[in-house]
Amino acid sequence: MPLLINADDFGLTPGVNRSIVELHQGHALTSATLMATAAFFNDAVALVRANPGLEVGCHVLLVDATPALLPAEIPTLCPDRQSLRPSLGRFAADLYTGRIREAEIEAEATAQIRRLQAAGLRVSHIDTHKHTHLFPRVLRPLLRAARACGVPAIRNPFEPDWALRATPAASRLRRLAVIALDSNRRAFHRLVAESGLATPAGTIGVLATGTADVPSALRSLLAALAKSPHQDGRVWELVCHPGYPDQHLDQIRTRLRASRAEEHAALLDQVPRSGVELGSWSSLAGTSVNSSA
Repeated sequence: MPLLINADDFGLTPGVNRSIVELHQGHALTSATLMATAAFFNDAVALVRANPGLEVGCHVLLVDATPALLPAEIPTLCPDRQSLRPSLGRFAADLYTGRIREAEIEAEATAQIRRLQAAGLRVSHIDTHKHTHLFPRVLRPLLRAARACGVPAIRNPFEPDWALRATPAASRLRRLAVIALDSNRRAFHRLVAESGLATPAGTIGVLATGTADVPSALRSLLAALAKSPHQDGRVWELVCHPGYPDQHLDQIRTRLRASRAEEHAALLDQVPRSGVELGSWSSLAGTSVNSSA
């Protein structure tokens, strides 16, 4: 069955950017989602132009980042009038208590997608930092933004049971969180179907993100994919966060540090010899999307 292998956080640091391009060149990565307001956005764009086979989506940032719009234009997304909320927990709490306007989510997502397009990139798909679009109140305005910008596909952030079972090393707390958020799955499928956007059958590797033994986790997931009961041509996505540690990563607040280099090595070692069929977002969406114009 086809597998989309997508690296998040493109543009975060030079080490992350270099890792993503090397994995693409090594046939271990099919796409990456670019952060519109990341410090090394321009560096990433230059790398895409030199590697036009790399499909690029927009990694929409609604938490723990700098917005594309002025904070004064999106006051409920930037309550401190400076930046987006620092944590997913606070974002989710304010979202469900009505403190965040959907119109502002749509405006900010549109601005971020447009920034990629203004740089000459064709946006193959969208996803969100920390998977915030699994919440219907984020998904609805995000789908409107994608349609307005002509983006044909979106990540399905829900992980199938067979992939969860293949990730025994994940912490109990993270496992409980992933399971609890699964309650939004039905609404996701309904809203995406109504929008007309394409989406994979699901995403694997969500629970495995940042686990202690990255090579073992990847090996287990690829083996589970080969044995999946759904051998019917479904397209799945493997989410990853590879990178080379550098001084810029040291200055960023993130729990993914050493695991990025381990993930890079594991992908480069295991994917090309796994026999997995690599898919593309353009094929999923039935378009002729290329990474750059």
